[in-house]
Amino acid sequence: MERKADIEELAREVVDCGFHLHKDLGPGLLESAYETLMAAELGRRGLDVVRQVPVPLKYKGVVVDNAFKIDLLVDRQLIVELKSIERLAPVHGKQVLTYLRLMGLPLGLLMNFGQGTFKDGLRRIANDYFGRIG
Repeated sequence: MERKADIEELAREVVDCGFHLHKDLGPGLLESAYETLMAAELGRRGLDVVRQVPVPLKYKGVVVDNAFKIDLLVDRQLIVELKSIERLAPVHGKQVLTYLRLMGLPLGLLMNFGQGTFKDGLRRIANDYFGRIG
């Protein structure tokens, strides 16, 4: 399905989906369960969603295929990284920022379904550097 939506519109749609998933199921499931359910629900909403997107790393002429994997890539422009842990750490935001930089994308969402409220586990990560590394 090819649809280029505004990045903020996409982010709102993904956040709404995550909110309802957390409200209906709560914390405690495995990350893979939330990933499967988020992808299915976003697809039902008409969004193009790809799971476990490999991201190559290029450094000084060396390419590492599958250096990273993005949990969800929505409409080829919004990265969604999912967690199901007690509390986010600063490294999780850095992980999303690295993905954004490697992919040359402006915005990512970090969603932790392990926290008591969805709001406490949600982070927007913006990339002020849009060029690809390598």
